[in-house]
Amino acid sequence: MSIEGGRAHGSLRPIRLGMVGGGEGAFIGAVHRMAARLDGHYALVAGALSATAEKARRSGAALGLAPERSYESFAEMARAEAARADGIEAVAIVTPNYMHAPAATAFLEAGAHIICDKPLAMNLAEARELQQLAAAKRRIFAVTYNYTGYPLVRHARALVGDGALGEIRVVQVEYPQDWLTEPLEGTGHKQAMWRTDPGQAGPGGCLGDIGTHAYQLAGFVTGMQPTELAADLATFVTGRRLDDNVHVMLRYASGARGMLWASQVAPGNENSLKLRVYGSKGGIEWQQEQPNMLRLTLFGRPPESVTRASNAIGPAGQRVTRIPAGHPEGYLEAFATIYSEVAAAIRGEADEATLFPGIEDGVAGVAFIEAAKRSSEDGGRWVTL
Repeated sequence: MSIEGGRAHGSLRPIRLGMVGGGEGAFIGAVHRMAARLDGHYALVAGALSATAEKARRSGAALGLAPERSYESFAEMARAEAARADGIEAVAIVTPNYMHAPAATAFLEAGAHIICDKPLAMNLAEARELQQLAAAKRRIFAVTYNYTGYPLVRHARALVGDGALGEIRVVQVEYPQDWLTEPLEGTGHKQAMWRTDPGQAGPGGCLGDIGTHAYQLAGFVTGMQPTELAADLATFVTGRRLDDNVHVMLRYASGARGMLWASQVAPGNENSLKLRVYGSKGGIEWQQEQPNMLRLTLFGRPPESVTRASNAIGPAGQRVTRIPAGHPEGYLEAFATIYSEVAAAIRGEADEATLFPGIEDGVAGVAFIEAAKRSSEDGGRWVTL
């Protein structure tokens, strides 16, 4: 199979996909389902869509799942699907964070490939256990850091890798939102409730929810991982149990320096993920809310706006571009790119261009959370990653 423009070529049978979580009232489950369908690589055939039995049944019926394949628990689903000749081949785990590791463990043991939301686990020990199990079971384990799927993010990565920016000196990444500016969790809002509950979200609030996205994006584009960080986590909303604003300074082995800001209490910001990378020869800037444009400035020359469908982007960006110039391509398509790249790996048809965030990215994200927490709790001291 070849993948061009994000589409599968040939008459390959869709991969049988299951889903854990993502039932009625959930946001990200619907996104995963749309992404899985977009390029025709998957068919959703089973699910344990809610921890509430009645809601799980209703959700399965609404999605057209056969009643016997709409399960009340992920454990039941893992056992039953493993026993079927036509059982699932891969599972999407789209639950609150505390369920990621238990569900992934059950399905790895049952022989399924894993597509899991971030953060990977509640702590680094859990994350490393999953990494070892995935290796032992020889299963694909993808973590949906979906912003890596944008064509111009792929192009930015290629520019850095090809040396177009020279030696990287400065990495600036920010991800502000405003939706938790007020105590929304106290109103019964489902998404706010679990994301601000340390029992369900883990030790990081804003840090785990969107800070890990910013951290992973910076590493994906630059190819560099920090060796040290110093963090200041804050909780501004009275009564909130997890952080809602994060500042982190980063040091790299090469001598480069970085800074990461993530906030969910920054009025005027909806989903303002932005990355800037500066090297000895030039710099780039990309914004998620304007994903079809990359600003490239080579030192001593005027800034250049590179568009998604222009001839200026190379093969890395072109291969995940679906539609002609002038037609916006965005969040769902980027998410679908991750699913399509994983499909190639599941089918054994991946090549050197196939690229998606794997379990090592998930482990790195959890390590980042723990290091940032440790630093902040110790007055912002520098800690080793």
